[in-house]
Amino acid sequence: MIRIATIGTSGITASMLDALANVEGAVFVGTLSRDRERAAAFTSEHGGTTPFTSLDELAASDGVDAVYIGSPNALHHDQALACIAGGKHVLVEKPFCANRREAVEVFEAARETGVVALEAMRPLHDPAFHAIKEALPQIGAIRRATLRFGKYSSRHDEILAGRHTNIFDCAMASGSLMDIGVYCVEPLVELFGAPERVLASAALLDEDTRELTHGPIDGSGVILASYPGMTAVLAHSKTTNDLSDSQIEGELGTLTVHGISAPSAIRVELRSHAARQADSVGYSSALTVGRDIDLPRFENTMQHELADFVQSVEEIRIGGDCTQVPCGTFGNVAHFRDVTLASLDIMDEARRQTGVSFPADRETTAACES
Repeated sequence: MIRIATIGTSGITASMLDALANVEGAVFVGTLSRDRERAAAFTSEHGGTTPFTSLDELAASDGVDAVYIGSPNALHHDQALACIAGGKHVLVEKPFCANRREAVEVFEAARETGVVALEAMRPLHDPAFHAIKEALPQIGAIRRATLRFGKYSSRHDEILAGRHTNIFDCAMASGSLMDIGVYCVEPLVELFGAPERVLASAALLDEDTRELTHGPIDGSGVILASYPGMTAVLAHSKTTNDLSDSQIEGELGTLTVHGISAPSAIRVELRSHAARQADSVGYSSALTVGRDIDLPRFENTMQHELADFVQSVEEIRIGGDCTQVPCGTFGNVAHFRDVTLASLDIMDEARRQTGVSFPADRETTAACES
């Protein structure tokens, strides 16, 4: 049995613990919060037995095998390193770290210690998402993809009212790209690999908010990713609602996806052979033959990443290599590490181009100059 503790008492942590009920081989021990009463209440509410009020206490606990880190983005690096130093496996909520340098340090520490370090990126472990990959050969040579996710954050109202929130704070390594856009970037890398180059644009929050946000921060943005023979557009937003589906366009047809972060509907539209007749201006007919792809249904798709994480930990217990052990059906730990690092490469460059900087970036620059 894998004994799991959590860091944080947010809604995402509560959802993870709800999903844990559907995962065999794991049990919830307790949560860490600086507020003793909150830690005790959250632990009790979710069936745990041992609340924690300090990171050192959690990292040193003999009653914990693994830790889910659901804290603000900027805290992931230091908390993961502390847990790894205590011999704990770590499942770190997306984005894995504030930048690629921090992520490399965590993955290297996990390798040296012999524990699993995995990013909690839901779609990469979701069978519904991988139905996209299975369907791609049907649409022929892929020429264009548009992956999009936009959801208005109520925390933007806090900023507009002149109140601070971690969700729009450079000091917390947050913003639209890190919190929302990552759900476009990582599926792109999983489906097509790393692009040759990226070009980014962002709509930053108004300048008069920067005392609250500790610098320029993105409310929404776009990334153009270039591949040989193909382009991809990634659109993300936390200040608007994006109501359009994602789509992948091939020479034989188009695949549409409703909900790239948790696909709930996928449809393939293939050009009809009977319709391939030129119209008066020389373009081929747009008539298509379509069908919906049957998808597995799960109440809480976080159970997939949890089950894959637990499998990897169990494989290590019986002697497996901490990077090469299987991590579910769709890859081993090293595969998901590589997707995380390639995705942070893209996001680091996108933030550089749009002028969004975090404290971890300055530490990276200082390390490079020394």
